[in-house]
Order: sequence, then C-alpha cells, then structure tokens
Amino acid sequence: MKKSILPFVITAVAVGIFLTNCNSSSEKVDVAKANVQVATQNLDQAKEDYKEQYNKFKLESDQKISSNEKSIIELKANAKNMKKEAKAKYEKTIAELEQRNEDMKEKTKDYKEEGIEKWESFKKEFNHDMDEFGQALKDFTKNNIN
Repeated sequence: MKKSILPFVITAVAVGIFLTNCNSSSEKVDVAKANVQVATQNLDQAKEDYKEQYNKFKLESDQKISSNEKSIIELKANAKNMKKEAKAKYEKTIAELEQRNEDMKEKTKDYKEEGIEKWESFKKEFNHDMDEFGQALKDFTKNNIN
C-alpha cells in the first residue's frame, strides 16, 4: 500500500509546484506591466520637468544677454568723448565683449536636447561663461572709470 501512495504524492507535489509557478508567472507579468506604466509616467514627468527647466533657463539667459547688450550700448556711448588713441583700444575691447555676448546668444539658440547629462554640462558651462563675461564687463567698466 505504501508503494501506491508514493507516486500519487510525488505527482501531486509536482502538479502543485507547476501550478504555483504558472500563477507566479502571470503575477510577474502583471507586476512588470505595472512597473512599465510607472516608468512611463516617471519618464513623462521627467520630460515635462526638463522642458520647464530649459524654458526657465532660456528666459533667464535671454534676460542676462539683453542686459549685457544694454551695457555694451552704454559703453559705446561713452567712447564718443574719448581721445583717438584710447578710443581705438576701448572700441576694440567693446567689440570683443559684443562678440562674446553674441556667441552666448547663439549657444542658447543652437542648443539641442541631448539628454540630462549633456543638459547639465551645457548649463554649467554656459553659466560659467556668463559669469566670466559679467566679470570682464565689470572689470572693463571699472578700469575705464579710474
């Protein structure tokens, strides 16, 4: 009698394991689908956040560039009262500052979305360039006032 129950028990355990694995596979599929939906929502939110950050950055950059342009116009107006020798050097420096400002304007205009790492790198580099430009403008103004 023991021999006839043993194959039945082994078969029952095997069937139980098989059915348990089948259920867990369908559960795994459901979990995977839910994870994909969450990931898609997170990606969509990240894209929206990126667009918002970029638009804010672009607006701030445009304002800084516009402010720089106004400062350059003021500097050009100051050149009218200078002696010829000093005026040539002064105007050359103004032209260099004006070109740097135009280059920064083009950088923001030409930027293409290439991922978050490149965006962070671009933003860091641009802010650094903008700070350097601001310092150069400040130094130039300070040197010519004295």
